[in-house]
Amino acid sequence: MKHIFASFLIVAALAANAQPDKWTSKKFFTVMSYNVENLFDTLDAAGKDDVEFTPNGKKNWTSERYHTKLKHLSEVIAAVNPDKTQFPDIVGIIEAENIDVLKDLAAQEAISAAGYECILEEGTDNRGIDCGLLYNPKTFKYLSHRAIRVKLRPSGQTTRDILYVKGMVDKETLHIFVNHWPSRVGGKQQTENRRTQCADRLKEVTDSLIKAEPQCNILIMGDLNDEPTDESVYEILQAKETSQYSRLNNIMYGLQNKNKGKFGSGTYYYKGEYSMLDNLIVSNPLLTRTSGFRLYEPTGYIFAPDFISFKESNGDIAPSRSYSGKYYGGFSDHYPVYMIFYKK
Repeated sequence: MKHIFASFLIVAALAANAQPDKWTSKKFFTVMSYNVENLFDTLDAAGKDDVEFTPNGKKNWTSERYHTKLKHLSEVIAAVNPDKTQFPDIVGIIEAENIDVLKDLAAQEAISAAGYECILEEGTDNRGIDCGLLYNPKTFKYLSHRAIRVKLRPSGQTTRDILYVKGMVDKETLHIFVNHWPSRVGGKQQTENRRTQCADRLKEVTDSLIKAEPQCNILIMGDLNDEPTDESVYEILQAKETSQYSRLNNIMYGLQNKNKGKFGSGTYYYKGEYSMLDNLIVSNPLLTRTSGFRLYEPTGYIFAPDFISFKESNGDIAPSRSYSGKYYGGFSDHYPVYMIFYKK
């Protein structure tokens, strides 16, 4: 894969919406979501099918490659904020093996100054990949967390847990859900039912929160393996476009439809197609209130600078992967997404 450094990569189609003219850490709060493409350590964990990510495994996953991966991911996290002197306040991590890899990531030189605390609950995924969260304890007061188990019907088998973290920014309570819904391996239509069941389970939880507190602040992020217009997201979870002002609003919706099928319309690239698999969804008050903790703009952003991108043989621009049939030493097969909030 050939890395490219042309300035045209940062194009309008990548959510080139207006950014804050003057960035101050006291005024803004940034939330990032990043599928980091198999962040494994080099150890063979008991009871998990992770042998390919060991020095003698299929991917020849050595300590050197692991630490290169950590360094690369930390550089992406460090670069997201418009003001490069500030770090994201919250980072949802998708595809992390355990809490230790999150701690190793948080300790990297590029982001160590953020002082991130780490959250991860071990789930039932046979490969051992889970959702985690990094948070800055100076700007986000942790209250609690738990894993939401999803049992698939009719088999009763479980899929990856949804990580639910509750905390506070100033005096505002935030309910954060980090997701990694079942993949499309085997075909999108053939696997759709698994994702609609995840959506149904998540909606059950968010509905209960909204019923108890109609003005509650809900942030949903992650790799849903479906796009904003797909049934699981739009119909089952009922995360609508921002113009609908529904209970939940998908702030990535407009980006998907703006340039469908072109560079900038997605966070994931596969066989010549771009897909908006990484979604950012907020409860209605965060979109509509005019003071306090609220969205800076009614949109999310895709972070796709040149240093984490490469040019395919057909000329398409895609995320620079760690693996694609062989080891390339890139960053991830997904672009990260992020959202910006006003604080009080």
